[in-house]
Amino acid sequence: MNLIGLDVGTTSVKGLAVSEDGEVIASAEQEYPLSTPRPGWSEQDPEDWWRATQVVLGKLSSDHPPTSIGLSGQMHGLVALGAGDEVLRPAILWNDQRTGAQCAEIEASVGLERLIGLTGNRALTGFTAPKLLWLRDEEPETFKRIESVLLPKDYVRLKLTGEKAMDPADASGTLLFDVAGRRWSHEVLDALALPAEWLPPVLESGERAGETSDGVPVAVGAGDQAAGAVGVGVMGAGGPLSVALGTSGVVFAALPEFAAEPEGRVHAFCHAVPGGWHAMGVMLSAAGSLRWLRDAMGAGASFAEHVGEADAWEAGVEGLTFLPYLAGERTPHADPDARGAFVGLSLRHDRGALTRAVLEGVAFGLRDSLDLMVGMGVEPVRARVSGGGARSETWLQIIASVLELPLERMAVDEGAAYGAALLGGVAGGTFSDVEEAVGECVRVTATVEPDPVLVRAYADLLPQFRALYPALRSLRT
Repeated sequence: MNLIGLDVGTTSVKGLAVSEDGEVIASAEQEYPLSTPRPGWSEQDPEDWWRATQVVLGKLSSDHPPTSIGLSGQMHGLVALGAGDEVLRPAILWNDQRTGAQCAEIEASVGLERLIGLTGNRALTGFTAPKLLWLRDEEPETFKRIESVLLPKDYVRLKLTGEKAMDPADASGTLLFDVAGRRWSHEVLDALALPAEWLPPVLESGERAGETSDGVPVAVGAGDQAAGAVGVGVMGAGGPLSVALGTSGVVFAALPEFAAEPEGRVHAFCHAVPGGWHAMGVMLSAAGSLRWLRDAMGAGASFAEHVGEADAWEAGVEGLTFLPYLAGERTPHADPDARGAFVGLSLRHDRGALTRAVLEGVAFGLRDSLDLMVGMGVEPVRARVSGGGARSETWLQIIASVLELPLERMAVDEGAAYGAALLGGVAGGTFSDVEEAVGECVRVTATVEPDPVLVRAYADLLPQFRALYPALRSLRT
């Protein structure tokens, strides 16, 4: 059995070939460009995703012919299709910030409390519905030609199978979905005057949604965070949380039933497990903050060199604090205009100090998400980590100590692509359900415990971190 998982990400398509016992036997990746035609805009050509998918599948299939395919991908991206499934314009991505006016319109039209009750979320610039209203307002000729709307991974599946579908987890991020009822929200669609006919059928993540021209079954799949949670075995309430350290940073907790944070500061979405839900706190620049620092400092130093220099500095970096809001923020501040900052710089601070401050600032941002989830009734005991940032022992020690939780490393930390492969295995009949797939394949290999000395130090520093955003926001306004 060769279970293929594909993750249609922001920078590349990543693919894995996975055996039926969970071993990764091959991997491939194909990058593509990101377009930023104006400040705050973020777009991609959906055909770039499809071309990259074909390259990745070709590399994997040459030695490992797939028995099933599962898909995951970046969430929220608007793919507007016209007659004959023609792509009408570049996709507007999850990290695009152009829709502030449309978000305000949605909350006014639907009512904030009602919107959170219906969709589990408030209107944020990254979501899909505000992008549709932006097209209505700014590109009306394109808007008039729309016949269907998909998300990034679902466009790739359309090209693979000719079928349109979406899963509840990814649909939850459109702001057009009744998350509690696991159906499209006719209440929101009517309030925004958007046609329900534009939206595809909704199927659970492990269900079959067509097949390739070679007869390989293709799963519906899931948005990247829900698929990534499956990939690390975060399935039900009372189990481990997921902490993902990719470009963005995510704290993810499975819920026993639908529940929305009253102010919408934490996302409430459907899970990729049938009948399941999750709460999710999202910060837009996690490992992305470290990448920014490395690139801004120049000199070609590696991430490992930066982190190695950070080890020379003690917790708190002699009063240096970093706010990781380089691209606006979602949790806990729904503020597309939030910006990053170093505060407390002195002549003693060097590149290692800046790096340590970045690592700590991201960890404090993750703690903001965790505390909001605790307020919703989540009782965290441990967390499982994935993403590129999870490869740093120093960073994991900092995060474990800030969160005051043990962090479990996984045998496979490929996140969304791995979870997609398992969902594909369910659709192809290798596993009877998602629970069996996780039980057969997902394994913990090591645990990073909180350091008691660091726990005390970071508990003292957290209030200072939290005081900086409102102080700097007041200067901005």
